[in-house]
Amino acid sequence: MSDQNTEKNGKTNEHTDNMAQNESIDDMLSNVLNTDDSRVGTDMLDEGEDEEKEKLKAEIAELKDKHIRQLAEFENFRRRQAKEAIELRQTAGKEIIQELLVALDDMDRAEKQIDNTDDVKLIKEGIALVFGKVRNILNQKGLRRMEAVNHDFDADLHEAITEIPAPSEQMKGKVIDEVESGYYLNDKLIRYAKVVVGK
Repeated sequence: MSDQNTEKNGKTNEHTDNMAQNESIDDMLSNVLNTDDSRVGTDMLDEGEDEEKEKLKAEIAELKDKHIRQLAEFENFRRRQAKEAIELRQTAGKEIIQELLVALDDMDRAEKQIDNTDDVKLIKEGIALVFGKVRNILNQKGLRRMEAVNHDFDADLHEAITEIPAPSEQMKGKVIDEVESGYYLNDKLIRYAKVVVGK
């Protein structure tokens, strides 16, 4: 009986030792695994963060480069536009002036004719030709004279210089005389007509 108890106690002690040993191994494994897992996880996070940072830095550098290029392009465009605007202002009237030079030549010839002749009829014809040529050139460029006399006074088109008694009832509130003609350029009003209005 004592042998049986000894054997039982021996088995119980062995079992207890095995359990303690197993628990100790589990604790060690757990510590090792936890330590390794956290270290591996941290390393992987650090690597991922570094890659993300590098990627973001590259994107920022690329965007900065694009921005600088666009600023430079815009500055060049602005300079070109300013230069073209100056050139356009300087040469805007070149075409019309070149065409009016022909009429100017005719005026010079008419002036010589006036000095060399007393024929009033001939002088009048020469002057009428020059005036006609100037008007034709301007008409071809889109200039159109406003018809104001005998029309109703319109503050959007006319500038009243004075009012005089109307010669008839029908002429009241109408333009009786024109002091300075009004003009359209391509159907856009460029000068008001200065007029005398009947009251």
